[in-house]
Amino acid sequence: MSVSPRSAPRRRTLLAGAVAALAAAVALPVGSALAAGAGSVNVYSTRQQFLIQPLFDAFTEKTGIEVNVVFAKEGLAERLRAEGDNSPADLVFTADIGRLADMVDMGVVQPVETEALTEAVPEQYRHPDGLWYGLTLRGRVIYASKERVPEGAVTSYADLADPRWEGKVCTRKGDHVYQVALLAAMIARHGDDWARDWLEGVKANLARKPQGNDRAQVKAIMEGQCDLAVGNTYYMGKMLEDPEQRAWAESATIIFPDQDGSGTHMNLSGVAMTTAAPNREHAVTLMEYLVSDEAQALYAELNHEYPVKPGVEWSDLLQSWGDFKMDPLSLDEVAKYRPEALMMVNSVGYNS
Repeated sequence: MSVSPRSAPRRRTLLAGAVAALAAAVALPVGSALAAGAGSVNVYSTRQQFLIQPLFDAFTEKTGIEVNVVFAKEGLAERLRAEGDNSPADLVFTADIGRLADMVDMGVVQPVETEALTEAVPEQYRHPDGLWYGLTLRGRVIYASKERVPEGAVTSYADLADPRWEGKVCTRKGDHVYQVALLAAMIARHGDDWARDWLEGVKANLARKPQGNDRAQVKAIMEGQCDLAVGNTYYMGKMLEDPEQRAWAESATIIFPDQDGSGTHMNLSGVAMTTAAPNREHAVTLMEYLVSDEAQALYAELNHEYPVKPGVEWSDLLQSWGDFKMDPLSLDEVAKYRPEALMMVNSVGYNS
């Protein structure tokens, strides 16, 4: 799928209002009692409160429905399974296809199908049975040193395994969900043998033992430890916002791989309805709001992510990175290869 950036003057107005609303937001800690009954929606989220609260505030202002949030970095699928039918949660928010697939595999989410959701979210970014829907997209791209990597020298994921980059590549651990999803996409796209050869080649080119998060890889580029790294697009925006990390971002450029082939691997943030969902009607209303033009523009602006809904304007920063081709491979298909990808990471000893 080829994507063209767009712009709209209302985006800044929406963002300003949301940020003002955020100042008054109060998060519920994990373990707090969530409201049930008419006029509310209860959310479990692995996404940090400040990333999604502006959307919930805008939704409440528009509909009068309150949104109560419990944030936890991990363990929400297990919590939902333990709570069962007694869970107060209506919706669960998380990032990465792996975490959404885990919710499906553990049987803690139920299908939702409405015209608004299926029209807004392209087929490759939603579960075929409506068990989850993508909300925003992020590309898994190559970060390259502006000083040491000539323009055009790297154009594909395959280049990361080229021996000319021996000792020049940095990545986070291979069993992290972002890396597993990328490898699973390689398996789905090219087959097991190709993916294994590629992974072994990347390992042979590592400048250091896999470690740190995506931002740490870009910092390593600035420090000269490596010339190439793998990371999600939105981290460039996050680093540019942080005075202490801006220099990291400015040392690297984004390469969207495989523009002459299948396109850049995309992952997503998404939402699913829990099996309990005591406030199902209001939860559906919130899901539909989140894929509206208004919410999509706001969500993407706040998080430096791409709207999942085609035709919604990109932020100025995303536009500055340019148009690019996204891999149209279904993320539900990618999820099927995650167990194989994880076994492959371990069998080649990628993290050692």
